Amino acid sequence: MKTIYLGMRGDIVHPGIINIIREGARRGELLVGLLTDKAIVAHKRLPYLSYEQRHEVIENIKGVARIVPQEDWSYVPNLRRYKPDAIIHGDDWQSGPLKREREDVFAAMAELGGEVIEVPYTQGVSSKIVYEAIRSIGTTPDVRLKTLRRLIDAKPVVRIIEAHSGLSGLIAEQCETLKDDGLRTFDGMWASSLTDSTSKGKPDIEAVDLTTRLQSLTDILECTTKPIIFDGDTGGRSEHFVFTVRTLERNGVSAVIVEDKTGLKQNSLFGTEVTQELAPITDFCEKLAAGKRAQVTNEFMIIARLESLIAGLPVEDALARARAYTEAGADGVMIHSKEKSGDDIRAFCTAFRAEFPAHPIVLVPTTYNQFTEIELAAWGANIIIYANHLLRASYPAMMSAARTILEHERALEADKLCMPIKEILSLIQTP
Repeated sequence: MKTIYLGMRGDIVHPGIINIIREGARRGELLVGLLTDKAIVAHKRLPYLSYEQRHEVIENIKGVARIVPQEDWSYVPNLRRYKPDAIIHGDDWQSGPLKREREDVFAAMAELGGEVIEVPYTQGVSSKIVYEAIRSIGTTPDVRLKTLRRLIDAKPVVRIIEAHSGLSGLIAEQCETLKDDGLRTFDGMWASSLTDSTSKGKPDIEAVDLTTRLQSLTDILECTTKPIIFDGDTGGRSEHFVFTVRTLERNGVSAVIVEDKTGLKQNSLFGTEVTQELAPITDFCEKLAAGKRAQVTNEFMIIARLESLIAGLPVEDALARARAYTEAGADGVMIHSKEKSGDDIRAFCTAFRAEFPAHPIVLVPTTYNQFTEIELAAWGANIIIYANHLLRASYPAMMSAARTILEHERALEADKLCMPIKEILSLIQTP
């Protein structure tokens, strides 16, 4: 019997997929190459289901004889490994982003002396259509909560951008760009205390309490599905921090980042221009440990933010604190600096990664923004946070529109600075 290879994600199974499975099984023994999370996320969104869940679904579909992992987006490595008599695929890859993969498959099968079978596309249904329908429905706190850890495991770098409102959350959720090697999107959102405070006209000194911040967070949760990392500032007293952890976890937030400063909070980018007092290591370790004891799920993450470099202390101090915080149970570390060279950040990452090969490192390249994500990943970073850019971009745009109206004493000239009124009316669809 001939072996027919079918590469698939298996996250959303619709009639078009069943049609291809049926046709493949009719022609021989169907070998499914099930793409792993790592193979998918560089080009598409993270699957709703884990690899294990997708495997269980696909292996119980009639016609599937065997499943093997496909570790690459390209089909070619598995084709050369398993040497099937044929590969089957929908004919929709004759154009679009998979066209190059199709050409590689034809070349590989020519080398192997095999056949490429193209099944006519099933009109009216596709994974993209189903995905958009699911996204319009939303997600659950449990699903959202678990996504961040899956992303860290699957991606070289998890890309996070600040969101301070429902509208900015929609931008983080929907913004995408297609590049030669795949689709680029933001993987999640950063609920920043700086941008949340600023959008409310308040200074970034923990003047906005948790209850008020949760109201803004709810606006984002209601219209998005991607994971959220919450800026927990200093976390307050350990007795209060445990309630913060439980509240965030219950709402489906994936992680909280809490910084090791004490006293009146001053924004870290002021550096040593203002007093930046660090908490004693033992006190901060107890706060982290209390938070870990309070959480209910294993998926929620508490990440320790190191402020040593902000306070003018050497990298060695940050490393000593990072070791202690990791031993106290922190699920990752965030190292912060206001220096533009990035040398101190790179030195920390290199030393920490040598001691802790798998422990997540979070970077916020606001000042050392000349480095690309690939370069930061080479230092050892797992999560990159663009911490305040949407709010910073919105202020000059609004100021420009307001000034134009004042100068011309009418709104005509400001129209070119604004999105069309019909577009903003249709931006949010009525359920």
